[in-house]
Amino acid sequence: MTNIRIAIQKSGRLNEDSLKILKDCGISINNGKDQLKASARNFPLEVFYLRNGDIPQYLRDGVVDIAIIGENVLVEKGKDIRKAEKLGFSKCRVSLAVPKTLKYSTIKDFEGKRIATSYPNTVNEYLREKGIKADLHIINGSVEIAPNIGLADAICDIVSSGSTLFKNNLEEVEVILKSEAVLAVSPKISEERQEILKQLQFRIQSVLQARQSKYILLNAPNDKLDAIIELLPGMRSPTVLPLAEKGWSSVHTVLNQDKFWEVIHELKQAGAEGILVCPIEKMVL
Repeated sequence: MTNIRIAIQKSGRLNEDSLKILKDCGISINNGKDQLKASARNFPLEVFYLRNGDIPQYLRDGVVDIAIIGENVLVEKGKDIRKAEKLGFSKCRVSLAVPKTLKYSTIKDFEGKRIATSYPNTVNEYLREKGIKADLHIINGSVEIAPNIGLADAICDIVSSGSTLFKNNLEEVEVILKSEAVLAVSPKISEERQEILKQLQFRIQSVLQARQSKYILLNAPNDKLDAIIELLPGMRSPTVLPLAEKGWSSVHTVLNQDKFWEVIHELKQAGAEGILVCPIEKMVL
């Protein structure tokens, strides 16, 4: 039986989050310590553990069929590679940062400056669009120390919490792009493996939808039911069941996590009581 070959980062946070979403999709990986390749026990899938920066070329060459990779890496090294799905985790920014002692005003301040970065293609394109000429120093590793040792005037690197910039007395001044993990597809994927990809995407979409939603149950007096139901976006319409106590009903529905607290507050104001909130494991639409 044909397996679809997926590349994920060999170590780090993206590795952990990638394995977690596969696990949440019901896929069991036969992981062993320091393995470069592993097979799934219950899905036609092989996992290749690769260096993040090498994955675009493996996709391009058809060595792997799909990959979970940071969008920032695709922008830098694989703009020709198709993104099939945004995955909602490993979010970060590719940003320009300068020493806090520098009084920064506009992007024009980078004219003629030395910028240390691991993302030369991304930075060059951004500066070209802005009409800025700068001298790039390509560094693989700890880019943040470059200004402190006199190698550069500024840096461009990925930023998540900003703590690394803070420790190195740097300030984020320009966001070039916002990134998250994506499911990328090789241009050489076969038709047979595309069918397996559709099955995997169906599972991933169900998991992602569940992560963004909460299942809620609440009690409501019947004379306020219409007002409460009006507040509930729901999947199609809420489920309403009579309670043992006359004049009361139980209402069940799903809320989007982004608007959860606002809706809960409005429900309380409208007369809802005993609101229970439950996580959703999978959500098939």
